[in-house]
Amino acid sequence: MKKNVLIIGAGPAGIEAAITLKKLGNGVALLEKESQTNTNLRNKMLLFPDFSEAETLVKDMDKKLVENNIAPLFNTEVVHLEQKETGWVATDANQKTYSADAVLVATGYTPFNAARKEEYGYGIYNGVITSLDLEEMFKKNNIANAFGENPKKVCFLQCVGSRDEKTGNNYCSKICCITAVKQAIELKKLSPETEVFIFYMDLRMWGQGYEELYREAQEEYGIYFIRGRISEAAATFDGKIQIKSEDTLMGLPLKMTPDLLVLMVGMEPAKGTKQLANCCNCEEEYGFFKTLHPISADQKTHKAKLFVAGACKRPMSIPDVLADARAAAIEISEL
Repeated sequence: MKKNVLIIGAGPAGIEAAITLKKLGNGVALLEKESQTNTNLRNKMLLFPDFSEAETLVKDMDKKLVENNIAPLFNTEVVHLEQKETGWVATDANQKTYSADAVLVATGYTPFNAARKEEYGYGIYNGVITSLDLEEMFKKNNIANAFGENPKKVCFLQCVGSRDEKTGNNYCSKICCITAVKQAIELKKLSPETEVFIFYMDLRMWGQGYEELYREAQEEYGIYFIRGRISEAAATFDGKIQIKSEDTLMGLPLKMTPDLLVLMVGMEPAKGTKQLANCCNCEEEYGFFKTLHPISADQKTHKAKLFVAGACKRPMSIPDVLADARAAAIEISEL
C-alpha cells in the first residue's frame, strides 16, 4: 500500500529523499519555508572538489522534481510536529495542518553569524567579509576590497563559529577547510598576482580528492598555509585591516595588513531545525536533531515514524547529504 510521507525542507536532502520515495511508490508532500528550493546551495558559485557549478546542480534537482510530479509547497514554515494514533500532524506558521503516515525532517543548517566574533570586526571594518560574501563576489566575477580595488593580499581564517568554546560550538563544521582551499584557488585563478594566506588550527581534508586539492593549492598556486589563530583584527589609519596572529609551527608572532580578511563561517542548526527538534524532544546539545544511533540507526529518531536526513543532524558536505537522504528514503519505504 502507498503511504503518505511529509518532508520538511526542500534543500538537497529533502529533494533527493522526495524523489527516491516517489520512485519507490510512496505519496510525498514537500514543504519549504522559503519561496524557492535549495536556499543554501544557491549562495554558492562553484562546488568542491571538481569546481562544478552550484547552479547546474540546483537546476538538475528542480528538473527531477518536475519529472517526478513533485510540486513543493513554498512559503510554508512548519512550526510544530505532533504524533497521534493515526500518524503525524504538522502545523505551519499560518496554523494550517498536514497529516502523514511518516515525517522526514530535512531542515538543514544556517551559516554562523560572524558578527558574534567581535574580535574580528565583521560588520564593523570594511575589509572583513565572510566566505559567503566572497562567494557572492565570485558570482559577480568582481573581487574587490572596500575601495573597489583588486586586493593584493587576502587572508582566510578557519574555524569561525566552529571548534570554539566562546560561541558554544565545540564541533567541527567539516566543510570549512576544503571550502577555503577551493576559494583560495578560485581567487588565484581570477587574480594570479594576489598573495593568499590561510590561517588554520588543523586542516581536515575529509573527502576523496580533498587532500590532492590542498597540495595543488600549495604547489601550483603558491597559496601559503599558516598554522595559527588570528587573535584580533583592527582598522588601520588608511582603512585597511591589520591582523595579529602567531605562527605556531615557527613559534613567531605575526602582524599582517591584508586587503581582505575572509572569515570561514561554520554551520549551525537552522531555526526550524532547533524548533522542531525541541518540540519532538529530539534535540542534541547544539540544537541539531539527535538520531536513534549514530551508526546503526542514523536516519531514525526515538519517535516512531519520525526520520531525519542531511545537515539538520550535523554538518555535512553535499555528497554526504544526498547519500543520507537516499538512505532515509529507503528506511521510510521499508517501514
